[in-house]
Amino acid sequence: MRRLPRALLLQLRLALLVAAGAPEVLVSAPRSLVWGPGLQAAVVLPVRYFYLQAVNSEGQNLTRSPPGQTPFKVVVKSLSPKELVRIHVPKPLDRNDGTFLMRYRMYETVDEGLKIEVLYGDKHVAQSPYILKGPVYHEYCECPEDPQAWQKTLSCPTREPQITKDFASFPSINLQQMLNEVPKRFGDERGAIVHYTILNNHIYRRSLGKYTDFKMFSDEILLSLTRKVLLPDLEFYVNLGDWPLEHRKVNGTPSPIPVISWCGSLDSRDVVLPTYDITHSMLEAMRGVTNDLLSIQGNTGPSWINKTERAFFRGRDSREERLQLVQLSKENPQLLDAGITGYFFFQEKEKELGKAKLMGFFDFFKYKYQVNVDGTVAAYRYPYLMLGDSLVLKQDSPYYEHFYMALEPWKHYVPIKRNLSDLLEKVKWAKENDEAAKKIAKEGQLMARDLLQPHRLYCYYYQVLQKYAERQSSKPKVRDGMELIPQPEDSTAICQCHRKKPSREEL
Repeated sequence: MRRLPRALLLQLRLALLVAAGAPEVLVSAPRSLVWGPGLQAAVVLPVRYFYLQAVNSEGQNLTRSPPGQTPFKVVVKSLSPKELVRIHVPKPLDRNDGTFLMRYRMYETVDEGLKIEVLYGDKHVAQSPYILKGPVYHEYCECPEDPQAWQKTLSCPTREPQITKDFASFPSINLQQMLNEVPKRFGDERGAIVHYTILNNHIYRRSLGKYTDFKMFSDEILLSLTRKVLLPDLEFYVNLGDWPLEHRKVNGTPSPIPVISWCGSLDSRDVVLPTYDITHSMLEAMRGVTNDLLSIQGNTGPSWINKTERAFFRGRDSREERLQLVQLSKENPQLLDAGITGYFFFQEKEKELGKAKLMGFFDFFKYKYQVNVDGTVAAYRYPYLMLGDSLVLKQDSPYYEHFYMALEPWKHYVPIKRNLSDLLEKVKWAKENDEAAKKIAKEGQLMARDLLQPHRLYCYYYQVLQKYAERQSSKPKVRDGMELIPQPEDSTAICQCHRKKPSREEL
């Protein structure tokens, strides 16, 4: 009779232990770790959030969801029984790696402060309860802070490589040149430009061109910023269209001008901000949107071992390579599941390629590999894919978003050629090298979790505006045709700002 190999015997023993009900790894409430910006009163965000790392009784971090039915729970309430405030506290988001994301949205300001209890069963976790001494301001409370103090409170990075690179082309910004050139070059009938001036923390704007409806997205983040921090005086232009606009060479004549866009490209000189998509999802999280930078982290599908071992894509027909994906999928269904959900650019192809049913974004993560192919420009789904726990296969692209510089191929994602000629080869590699693929997926997810924290987006916006203001060669002005953009009314919540407003000379 043949003897079983030692490794196989160990696996069988482990399986038997599990089947027999091996002892559960117990979570230690006092040893578990809790941290994050949502535990600081001064960090004002649309949705406040913090993190929890489950730790066992031996002091080891759990790397998967704790076994058993005992849930973590968060209770947030006013310190004073006299202050009745509306606070939405959903269930913690289980990130399936031993960590949890806790969120709460305040609809009113509390003067006395907040008490935050983090519980495991009936036991307090880590240093719970956490006391946030008031006032604790809600999102729509207009109470801007000194910029240095605000950046310190948010732990803003001292340097963002993409911002440094973007402004290297613009040591000085001539506002008169901008005023003369931008309307003529980019503000025609097909234009999608909005001209902003910020003076004394008030926002003024005028639209240049026909397609400026998306100004609601740039308005809302600028208004949100001015409620939190005193912005420098500046005058600038935001491109609301898909494509970057400024293609002049750095040393050319005439020289390039700094148009601000949501997407950059290798052959343009636009200054890049976080996209309207992730910005809006951050502002409307737990309210107007379901897919946002936080919620996605608790909805990443089955564990790695239980995901379907195929590459996956669903999307519109906004680039020819997406049609190629569907053809590849038809020819290689064992490796790839790709479908077009809506035809606009290539309507004649629908009969040939078929139309796929719409799927909820969270269901994408049932698949082990995600294919990221450009749309008209960079695919704005990319940050959400990176926050999942699938391996991202990213098409080589001349387009980029604000955070791409921090990502490395083969460390955070697997690169694929622009013409997709090596896609199937890369999928086969991932299937044959499961541990390596899993490691890249995890490294990419961890990097995305760091880069795409909502408070980091606020820091990024502020630093772009600050760098721009420093380079202006003259004082910004409210121009003819500009209108004041008022703060949204919030008559249901009383907010009294207790901060002393510094004068401009102090900034």
